[in-house]
Amino acid sequence: MLGTDRSTSALGILLAAVGQTIANEFQGIRRSKCQQSRDRTQIYEGVDNVLMKRLQALRTEMRTRTSTQSAELDAYLVPMYDEHQSQYLMESDQRIRFLTGFSGTIGEAVVLMRSAAFWTDDRFVEQADQELNCAWRLFRNGERPTVAEYLLSELSPEARVGADPQLIPHPTWKALETDLNADYIRMVHINRNLVDMVWGPRRPAPRSGTIKVHPVRFAGERWDSKVARLRANLTALRCDGMIVTSLTEVAYLLNLRGSDIPHVPVFKAYLLVTHRELVLYTNTSRETLGLKNHLKAHSCHNENCVQLRDYGDVWRDLRTLAQHWHRFLVPAAIVFDTGASEAIHATLPRNIVYERPSPIIFLRAQKNQVERQGMRQAHVRDGVAMCEVLSRLEERFIAGDHITEMSLAREIDHARKTQNNSEGIAFPTSVAYGVHSSRPNYTPSNRTNVELSEGMVLIDSGGQYEDGTTEVSRTLHLGEPTADQIRAYTNVLIGMIRLSMLTFPENLKPAELDALARGPVWGSMNDYPHGTGHGIGSYSAVKESPISISYTAKQRFTFKEGYFFSNEPGYYKEGAFGIRLENVLEVVDTGKMHPTGHKFLAFQDVTLVPFESKLIDRTLLSVPEKKWLNDYNSRIRQHVGSELKRKHKMDAFYWMMNKTRHVPEYVTEADYNGVGQLHPISITGALTITILIARYAFY
Repeated sequence: MLGTDRSTSALGILLAAVGQTIANEFQGIRRSKCQQSRDRTQIYEGVDNVLMKRLQALRTEMRTRTSTQSAELDAYLVPMYDEHQSQYLMESDQRIRFLTGFSGTIGEAVVLMRSAAFWTDDRFVEQADQELNCAWRLFRNGERPTVAEYLLSELSPEARVGADPQLIPHPTWKALETDLNADYIRMVHINRNLVDMVWGPRRPAPRSGTIKVHPVRFAGERWDSKVARLRANLTALRCDGMIVTSLTEVAYLLNLRGSDIPHVPVFKAYLLVTHRELVLYTNTSRETLGLKNHLKAHSCHNENCVQLRDYGDVWRDLRTLAQHWHRFLVPAAIVFDTGASEAIHATLPRNIVYERPSPIIFLRAQKNQVERQGMRQAHVRDGVAMCEVLSRLEERFIAGDHITEMSLAREIDHARKTQNNSEGIAFPTSVAYGVHSSRPNYTPSNRTNVELSEGMVLIDSGGQYEDGTTEVSRTLHLGEPTADQIRAYTNVLIGMIRLSMLTFPENLKPAELDALARGPVWGSMNDYPHGTGHGIGSYSAVKESPISISYTAKQRFTFKEGYFFSNEPGYYKEGAFGIRLENVLEVVDTGKMHPTGHKFLAFQDVTLVPFESKLIDRTLLSVPEKKWLNDYNSRIRQHVGSELKRKHKMDAFYWMMNKTRHVPEYVTEADYNGVGQLHPISITGALTITILIARYAFY
């Protein structure tokens, strides 16, 4: 008996300890700004008080105005999506920011009557900690608890969890519904968004900018030709049609662009594609003669023209037309695309739905010859803009000018906007100085903005041009770098070069390449939290499916000639500094065949921006890696140098020539003496040397 009592007691202690651990986990990350007083009363002031009132107002809506049955909600979900599950949002769709104050791009909120919880990516945790008031528990994506686990711990059986079905991807809804059903907790469609009801008349009006035609001289193919290829895909899948929900897919397929969403040239719309008709659902107030002519919309009564209908009519038409369909494609989740919303699935009869990744994703990813040439040209102009800014930065820093993260970001944006065919920036420009560079997704704000002084500066930016989209990351050092910084930078550069140099069979999976880029960083017992690469659009989204290079991804999709993607290894030393180098690569056909019959493919860098020579330890580079660097620098001098000279940007030209000096490919006497670093030349010396080089290289 005594032994039994002891074992029972031990088990009780163990269970109590496990229970306490889970309870602590479910309390969330320790909030640095939320040091509560002994009586556990939290006082909200200023912005925090405004946000608290909004949270209370949402709870009131949950009690009183939830559905036609007027049944009270026990929880309400607020995702970081619009109706099209877009990566970026227009101001009227920034519901997370309105409710919580969080200004990042990844987040999900869950509101209950007595608690509120928020999930975000590890890169945004620190930002969320500062921006959310203390009513919110903060959790990391990918860690316990999940949203379902949290709801199960907080709610009792028969509870009701509501959400706007237009804002929740169908796979997310079904997974949550399955998890909650085990405890008899119901998911409920709430078709009147409760956050919008709290927002009321103060909610900004949705943007409805002009829709413009994307000319064939940039698109490379007529829209009716693209539709014919899509219909051939649908025929092969035995589908009567499909609904296009992704804004970038609508824009690509119809050779149209818009300005409804910041940084992405798209417009709010759905597109219905069947073998007999095409219907574009958008705000009809922006119809123009040019748009109608482009889409052949005048008296449209056949399959080779586009009917224009009001945005909200899509729901009525789907319900009506579905009676005549036997098999209808609804986009499934794939890599960076979340698929169609729960509302789309709820509108269609389940027996006709064929859930599969949109064929448009694969048509769009493989750029045609015009798009490929446009991407290359856009990156040359982008290289010119970056050389202009970076050359001025060094001069101004030496002169003692006051430069902040935000002022430098504005200069970079302005330099891009002055280039030919520029349509602005592809995402908010990030300039991260010093310790800020150790945060992988840092973007400066009025609260965090600091002045640059001696130390590391990480710049991540990109541009939208009518002939292409660009993205580039460079890390530089103002002053004299440490040996630790030089070694880390060189390892990141080696990883980037190894991936760029690769020749491989076309059936290789992108995830299998990740070790090439990460290997040198892993060798220093470090890693970086973001993917090594992602697909990139042509005057479209900066991140597009189906390419994702990450060893944690299990994608079956492979590279094809004409794909463009990013190559962006990094190194982050917490609380000290960070490094990221990023180029966009084009997939090219070598013309050679693998013994199995597959093509051999290779990569060609289209980004043309110099690396920081003072941070490169050439003794760590192999001979092939040095040769790659010399070839890359030669291409910068040839393409970007010619454009800088044509535009009479000679200061930037001389700076570029200094940064792209030839690297001895074999061991030199200096290397034997332990001087392997590429030391910078003084500004005066650089001008003299590059003038002499220029005479031979360009005349």
